Amino acid sequence: MLHNAVNFGKRLGLSSSHSSALAKLRTPAKIQEYVAKIPTNFELGGETNQSVVQVMKTRKAHCLEGAFVAACALWMQGHPPLLMNLRAIGDDDHAVTLFRHGKHWGAISKSNHIWLRWRDPIYRNLRELALTYFHEYVNGPNKTMDGYSSAFDLRRFKPSAWVASPHGAWGVAEALAATRHFKIIDNKAALRLRPRDSLELRVGKILEHPAPNKKLMSRY
Repeated sequence: MLHNAVNFGKRLGLSSSHSSALAKLRTPAKIQEYVAKIPTNFELGGETNQSVVQVMKTRKAHCLEGAFVAACALWMQGHPPLLMNLRAIGDDDHAVTLFRHGKHWGAISKSNHIWLRWRDPIYRNLRELALTYFHEYVNGPNKTMDGYSSAFDLRRFKPSAWVASPHGAWGVAEALAATRHFKIIDNKAALRLRPRDSLELRVGKILEHPAPNKKLMSRY
């Protein structure tokens, strides 16, 4: 199985060493551990949408770049490479990698904060899964998540567009943002939302990978 996964990774455009590294991630939980340990890409030189190959070389990733890596690793293990985009108002979108255990959905997620990470495969549909991110999807004291996308199959694109591209996966990122989204809250419900309290605000400052400045602490 490992040999087959390595060969498949190389067919996708990965080097032998990078393909071997991802092929060893046999379960979604191991993939989550791997992407969490990749240092955060704070995009200090400007916005990026790195392909899997670029992330493996730079050893930096933000949420979408980490989602590409996780999806590639899942694909190498025989699972479909699926993403879901979480849309926000007054905040950045967040991308997660979907997987299924039987009939239930779970998610792998690259985030520098504890809130928007892994979800166990216990959810009956994507709405149930997306709702688990709502309370902690915040910008300062405010909850900002507005909707979620349908499952976005990366097999719609050639691997050269998001696995092996040396120029970034911009077209795939734009297509994900443009895919159909489903609202989870209306304007009336938004008015009833409770802001985060002082304890939640303090805990929200805990980061896995230190931010270079305070302005970047609330992002990524």
